[in-house]
Amino acid sequence: MMPPRLERLVAHVHGRVQGVGFRAFAFESAQSLGVAGTVKNCRDGGVRVEAEGPRNLLDRLLILLREGPPAARVTSVTEEWGEPRGLTRFTILPT
Repeated sequence: MMPPRLERLVAHVHGRVQGVGFRAFAFESAQSLGVAGTVKNCRDGGVRVEAEGPRNLLDRLLILLREGPPAARVTSVTEEWGEPRGLTRFTILPT
């Protein structure tokens, strides 16, 4: 059986998403799904999540990102899809 095809998702999350534990939430969500990538705060007040893994797991991560942690208020999420770059773990990047 062939391994699933890997994809790359870049999601820009907007709303009240800084200072509410969103990066930790994204990290824990990605860890639980087993996808690699990064999360960081952006200067525009949003959060950028880059993740690589099978499409079905990235779709599940996207659902979680649209929800966010309890203190967050997500107003929009834009997504870009592409070829994976070979990320092997998920990390929280400094702001």
